[in-house]
Amino acid sequence: MIKFRAWDNECKAIRDYDELKGLTLDALDASDFELEQFIGLKDVNGKDIYEGDIIVSKPNDQIFEPLKIGVVKRSKISAGWCYETATDEYDIWTSGKYRTYEIIGNVHENPELLEK
Repeated sequence: MIKFRAWDNECKAIRDYDELKGLTLDALDASDFELEQFIGLKDVNGKDIYEGDIIVSKPNDQIFEPLKIGVVKRSKISAGWCYETATDEYDIWTSGKYRTYEIIGNVHENPELLEK
């Protein structure tokens, strides 16, 4: 299912799509929103993952690789979603077979999480 949420730059709050549907076209045009798309996956706690979310990527096998923190974005390299760390871009696995994801914040309200 395609779903969106929006960061309202004026109110400094995330708005659900249902909230946006109630606004008039004039109100939408006058507001400063950043739309963020649901990527079709949920994190380990059952929360919908949207672009702009900051996630912790945890490998199911700790010997394989360490956990990573990154922001969910559209990939610049391939068709699909990724999470971007300070140095690299990683595909988001849809199966959960090799790794899991947990939302720890978003780029608007928690940018300091990306500085670590």
